This record gives sequence, structure tokens and C-alpha cells, in this order.
Amino acid sequence: MANTPRKGIRDSAYRAGKRVLDIAGALAGLMILFVLFPFMVALIKFDSRGPIFFVQTRVGQYGHRFKFVKFRTMRVGAHKQQWELDNLNESGGLTFKLSNDPRVTRVGRFLRRTSLDEMPQFWNVLRGDMSLVGPRPPLLREVSQYNDIQKVRMTVPQGMTGLWQVRGRSKLKFNDMVDLDVHYALHPTLAIDMKILMATIPTVLFGRGAV
Repeated sequence: MANTPRKGIRDSAYRAGKRVLDIAGALAGLMILFVLFPFMVALIKFDSRGPIFFVQTRVGQYGHRFKFVKFRTMRVGAHKQQWELDNLNESGGLTFKLSNDPRVTRVGRFLRRTSLDEMPQFWNVLRGDMSLVGPRPPLLREVSQYNDIQKVRMTVPQGMTGLWQVRGRSKLKFNDMVDLDVHYALHPTLAIDMKILMATIPTVLFGRGAV
């Protein structure tokens, strides 16, 4: 019991430091996005009809629901076609993952490979819906099927990048992703967050594990 106040102070310091890091990183990311935005709009609009952004309800820490934003990388109505592709799912779990997904546009493949499609999520980070580092925010239907171990990944802020993104990205199977997310959730520190952020840079630059 003697360690409880000290642990509370450490936890509070971690949460405060993480939030400061998130705000600084989100502001920097949004400044870059502001410069790139006209080019992104032109590329997406030239390649296929439809909106610039893809907005979807996702689940954050402790079940918080929010509007997750990214640049659109698929044809309009692509979600209605997923049932036709479910038997080709490569994740081996609750998430859907398919290499060479026929629904992805030409520009969408480039945006995914470079992770440029994720840049609008800096707005989610600034709002506090997400963090720079943490498990990826899942869909409602995925969370409803989680077991007790999988639910542990929801006890920390969901993030733009995390352990599995720098240790294989989309090449990992669902259970491997969950194991890494749970490990992170049980051992969160600012030092680990910084290491993940630094490791994300070469992962993004070289497109490792992107689909």
C-alpha cells in the first residue's frame, strides 16, 4: 500500500507527459498536412470520384466512440463489397486485411504505402480521441467480440502508431498484433513511446509491411 501514492504520481506524470507529446506532435503534423493538403485533394479527386475523407466510428480508450478520419483510399461503396472478400481475409482474426485489395484505388495504394492517408488523424490526436502512440482504434463490431485478454488493449489511448506497426505492420497476424498491443498496454512509458515514434520513421519511409 505504501507504493500506491508514488505509483499514482508516476501514472499522472506519464499521462501528462504523453498528452504534451501528443499535442506537440499533432500540431507539427497538422502544419505539414496544411502544406500537402491541396496536392492530396488533387490526387484523390483526379483518381476516383467521391469524398476526400473517409470517416468512420471507431472505439477509443475504455470504449469511447469517436469519428476516425483519414484520406479516402478506396472506391465509394467499398464497405458494401467486403462480404464478398471475407473468405480471403489474411489477418487470421477479427480485423480484415487483404493484400492487393481490389477496392483500393491507384492513388490509395500510394497513400497507404507512405501512410499519408493517416495524416488527418493528427486532428483526432489534437482533440484527445487518440494518441500518437497506442493500439490502433478498432471497429465497434470487433470490440464486441473481444475476449478478456483482447480487452486489455482498450485500457490505454488508441494511437496512430504502435508496437506492431514497427514490428511487421500489416504482415502480422491478428493474434500477434493483439499480443504486442497488450504488452504495450501493460508497460506504458514515455521512453517506449519515443522509441516507437523513432522506429516509425524508417518503417513509413521504406513502406515496410504496408498493404
